[in-house]
Amino acid sequence: MTIEESTVPASTRTAEPKRKRGGSPLLHTAERYALLGLTVVIALFFSVWPGSSSTFPTMANLNVVTGSQAVVALIALAALFPLVSGYFDFSLGAIAATSSVLCAGLMSHNRLPLGVAAVAAIALGAACGAVNGLLVTRARLNAFVTTLGSATLLGGAIQWYTGGATILEGISPVLTRFGSAQFLGLPRVVYVVVVVMLVLWYVLTHTPYGRALYAIGSNARSARLVGLRVDRDVFIGFVISGTIAGVAGVLQLARTGSATADSGSSLLFAALAAVFLGATAVNPGLFNVFGTMIGVLFVSASVSGLTLAGASNWAQPVFNGAALLAAVGLSTYLGHRRGAAATS
Repeated sequence: MTIEESTVPASTRTAEPKRKRGGSPLLHTAERYALLGLTVVIALFFSVWPGSSSTFPTMANLNVVTGSQAVVALIALAALFPLVSGYFDFSLGAIAATSSVLCAGLMSHNRLPLGVAAVAAIALGAACGAVNGLLVTRARLNAFVTTLGSATLLGGAIQWYTGGATILEGISPVLTRFGSAQFLGLPRVVYVVVVVMLVLWYVLTHTPYGRALYAIGSNARSARLVGLRVDRDVFIGFVISGTIAGVAGVLQLARTGSATADSGSSLLFAALAAVFLGATAVNPGLFNVFGTMIGVLFVSASVSGLTLAGASNWAQPVFNGAALLAAVGLSTYLGHRRGAAATS
């Protein structure tokens, strides 16, 4: 059993079956939407808590939270493709950070137009995903170690390219205006996330490719025996994942208006917490798009509330780490229980 197979919840690696399940329908409904209900409770709590009640339930805070979490949401969506097929990709945060730096650098240092810089940054993300995919599917390297090495390499490349400095000048005002602009009361970047979310939901649940990824994650050997092109499908999943991370990097630049020498690890772990929390919702024990978005909302509402209530700077990483540990444990339990129910 590989590292990925031992850590990714068992039935998050299975195609979503249509089986009759025992137990109370009310209990199943509560299980599916418990995380959403908890998110609502947290939002209500911080809306009435004296330390945050004056700012948390405002449109200004909603805009800040949804806008700032758009990048995390995209990285969480990107992580779905490797995870569904049974692999981790720890390089996604670094890919997003590298794409952001490249896009900024091409405009600032090379005076390239926004369109060329953005396409180059997204192409870099796709290329990084392709390299990871080739190393995993062709060289048979462990994805856990491979993508961790890629993240480290990209972090070093960022330091080399930027010299440790922040790229501030030469960023296209068109991009920064898009990052700060609103439409129908919400930041425009939120609509980018919604479009990507709907496309990925359709691909994973309504196409042969998406069903093949779930089957591969369930049992790659059986998937080969039934004729699925496992290596090709996993490779494409890594490319898609890297491409979405590249888009996330461009959106990060649009939101901040600058590119730092950060390695993107904070983005990655918040995204992973959201993905594993999402595996406890909507389709418990199964990585899924809508559950992931609920996970993003839960993490963002909790962190925003803690920040506005006056929590120290260490509260956010501690919360993200604790949420990730709890989510992995709970999703693993639900995955094993789902697998046991399927075989009974």
